Amino acid sequence: MSISLLLEMAVSGNPDRTAVVSDDIRLTAGQLSALADGGAGVITASGAAHVAYVGTGGALLPLLLFASARAAVPFTPLNYRLSADGLRELIGRLAEPLVIADAEYAEVVAGAGKQVISSEEFLASAGRSEPVSEFVDPDAVAVVLFTSGTTSRPKAVELTHNNLTSYITGTVEFDSAAPEDAALICVPPYHIAGVGAAMSNLYAGRKMVYLPTFDANRWVELARSEGVTTATVVPTMLDRIVTALEASGSTLTTLRNLAYGGSKVALPLVRRALQLLPDVGFVNAYGLTETSSTIAVLGPEDHRAALATDDASVARRLGSVGKVVPGIEVQIRADDGTVLGPGETGELFVRGEQVSGRYTDIGSVLDAEGWFPTKDVAMLDQDGYLFIGGRSDDTIIRGGENIAPAEIEDVLVEHPAVRDVAVVGPEDPQWGQIIVAVVVPAEGASPDPDALREHVRQQLRGSRTPDRVVFRDELPTNATGKVLRRQLVDELQPISKESA
Repeated sequence: MSISLLLEMAVSGNPDRTAVVSDDIRLTAGQLSALADGGAGVITASGAAHVAYVGTGGALLPLLLFASARAAVPFTPLNYRLSADGLRELIGRLAEPLVIADAEYAEVVAGAGKQVISSEEFLASAGRSEPVSEFVDPDAVAVVLFTSGTTSRPKAVELTHNNLTSYITGTVEFDSAAPEDAALICVPPYHIAGVGAAMSNLYAGRKMVYLPTFDANRWVELARSEGVTTATVVPTMLDRIVTALEASGSTLTTLRNLAYGGSKVALPLVRRALQLLPDVGFVNAYGLTETSSTIAVLGPEDHRAALATDDASVARRLGSVGKVVPGIEVQIRADDGTVLGPGETGELFVRGEQVSGRYTDIGSVLDAEGWFPTKDVAMLDQDGYLFIGGRSDDTIIRGGENIAPAEIEDVLVEHPAVRDVAVVGPEDPQWGQIIVAVVVPAEGASPDPDALREHVRQQLRGSRTPDRVVFRDELPTNATGKVLRRQLVDELQPISKESA
């Protein structure tokens, strides 16, 4: 099944339904389909073997996604925040790409790839070009996304049409949205959540309202003016939206569901959001690029039950990512490959039709039975709730003992003087690595480092006590809210060496 069939089904259901709202652009499902056909004609005429997009998204993302599918060539949205050299390096790894760029990035990528045209030019050409709709092999690559590459060279993840459509049809009911439903999308186009949102909302029959550049007050304004009923945000966005709502006293009368994900969200922030928006159903979605987006979900009822209960085991679920979605299998494995039981911590492996596990120039990393190694530390409880403990690469080895940063972070973030925290392990000549807690103080607070260390010591083993506590106004994160731990380690490394 080609992803273009998702658009065809949306058109067959209701061609006159508003499908996309992006600044001054408003497109019905039928108009989006016609532009995708014309866009496929532009792509085919260029002779390109790949389509790359550099820009902030909006209407261009679903248009290019489906136009590329109908032209039977892969599509890659690129991180427009990268340097010129970084963008050119990634473009150079794509086969004869047609590069489409928003006006502010056109000069940055001028001369790259097979051809460069502006987003405005592509949009205009799509409206007058001879339509094309090619048959595509479901096992052909539909989308290539580059991993963040914060600690190594970015990998090019290949997602087939079958991977992506398996995810959509397995998790979304076709034409299930009410006529008034609208989704506010502000995740970046080069992230799997952005690609997934374009397909899932269209398939459900939900109007997509794009906010290409996130601003909390603008987000609230759009949510009200467009009657937004559902939205997806990353942790930093959720924090700023909650702060903006608290400051303004605004309400979101139409909002029914708010999904968050992309990285771990501090529990105090989740509780704060739940209390501020008691009528909103919160969803914690966990997934990876290699799994075509979401593989586990903690739904609204689980959120409410965890917030209201006195049962510690139920309350603990608020820190989980919920249960796996239909069509996905999971295993927790020890270092020697042994499959672990409930309550035991190891590496998360996943399997299913939506799981790719394939990289350009590397090939598939699935094992002989089709399992993908996520590199995430995880645990399943007795009731099947999945808990993610961070990346295995982030594990701190201090004096030969393996220490998971998340364990310490979960304790520190509950301190009333702490707003956010990241625990990292700079190198140390004596211990191999030391534990450094990078703390963002709560507003108006001036926490004492020794008091925070004692707070950890009282709840965890002494070996988990941070060797040092440092303070920052904010943590460095990428566009999806993931903390840039390598950057923190690099900043702290000289301190560690000087302390030797």
